Amino acid sequence: MCTPVRRWLQLTSGASASFKAAAAATLRSRSRVDRRVGPVDASRRAVRYMSSPAKRLCTGDMSKKIGTHNGTFHCDEVLACFFLRQLPEYQDAEIKRTRDPAELAQCDIVVDVGGEFNPKTHRYDHHQRTFSESFHSLCPEKLWVTKLSSAGLVYLHFGRRLLAQITKLKEGDRQLEVLFDKLYESFVEEVDGVDNGISQCDGEARYAVSTTLSARVGHLNPRWNSKSQDTEEGFKKAMVLVGEEFLDRLDYYQNSWLPARGVVEDAVKTRYEADPSGEVVVFSQGGCPWKEHLFALEKELQVEPPVKFVLYPDQNGQWRVQCVPAGLNTFQNRLSLLEEWRGVRDDALSELCGIKGCIFVHAGGFIGGNQTREGALEMARRTLQASARSPANGGT
Repeated sequence: MCTPVRRWLQLTSGASASFKAAAAATLRSRSRVDRRVGPVDASRRAVRYMSSPAKRLCTGDMSKKIGTHNGTFHCDEVLACFFLRQLPEYQDAEIKRTRDPAELAQCDIVVDVGGEFNPKTHRYDHHQRTFSESFHSLCPEKLWVTKLSSAGLVYLHFGRRLLAQITKLKEGDRQLEVLFDKLYESFVEEVDGVDNGISQCDGEARYAVSTTLSARVGHLNPRWNSKSQDTEEGFKKAMVLVGEEFLDRLDYYQNSWLPARGVVEDAVKTRYEADPSGEVVVFSQGGCPWKEHLFALEKELQVEPPVKFVLYPDQNGQWRVQCVPAGLNTFQNRLSLLEEWRGVRDDALSELCGIKGCIFVHAGGFIGGNQTREGALEMARRTLQASARSPANGGT
């Protein structure tokens, strides 16, 4: 097994066996050059990927050519090239790094250079003055308005096929579309924003974040005072880096995050079986990442009234009652557990609220515990009843 493949398998040691086996088989299937992580043997290392001027990055008789710019590389075109290499028609393509228009004209597809965006001719640059496209402008049903880089452009036009190729889900499958959206929102959009110089928020940041994927790709360029300014080796390493991280993220979303959505959806659809109010959902297993899915499913399923509490067992077989936050990025709750319970524990709490088996209520009022499912459910019900009598209790 070649070293890059072994590295990748080590880094994805927590991935599902089926996902690793399929991806590893794909990695090994390139007889001339491994398409994700570099050449199969050291004798070809110097001719695979990049540099100036117009260096050929693959060996052998390659029928397809991917064009991008030479010199200093950035995360967006590295990721765009990685995406293209996952598709059957480009898996053995030569990557030609150049700014020579004559050389670029010979390429089947060009990313991040050339001053042209034209999907019909497979030109995907975003630097021209006239370019202002976002996911939303090109696909109005999508809400993201961040200006696209070459990574986002390639992902928008090829992402579904890319994901279908790796996951074996069929295009048109609802799960594939969910993954397509999630990978843009949680992976590719960041690269678009960084490359286009778009701040995450208004005003000055309180602290610096220097370990983003884009930053780590940037650090693989030669240092300003290095004797050699050849970017070839760094581009190869960058392809390894973005490929490993994208595949790892995809594995998580397909095999952990997406199954959690199914668990949450089932709980939401059966919520009236848990409590007639419809404001409590119960998970039979703890540890499920539920918040993001709950908010999305409430909109999709038009859930009214909104869910206030989530119940689930902890690792000790006891039960938790957790308040649903008002949003993903806030500590405010839709409805907090009763104020007089907060910070009280065990028998004192049971005596105070009249519910057997109480363990605690956090001082912040966002979570509590009981020895049984019935006890945890009763804590939620009492809070709902108190809120109906005195609505001012909610939202703290």
